[in-house]
Amino acid sequence: MGAVERNGYRFEPEYSVISQDGAVHVYRKGEFLEELKFSFSGTSPDPGQIEQVIDEYCETHGI
Repeated sequence: MGAVERNGYRFEPEYSVISQDGAVHVYRKGEFLEELKFSFSGTSPDPGQIEQVIDEYCETHGI
């Protein structure tokens, strides 16, 4: 899954299969704002899990 754009925000997911954790980096106008960490199992996170992390951030921040 690549970067996701929402209302001027850019969400860039990355993950490590070895450590079974990931993060979504949040940017606005090219400026880094926050890192949203998550854990997963298997060979990669489910795209739905990444969408959920992004959705929760957007809801919490009124985006």
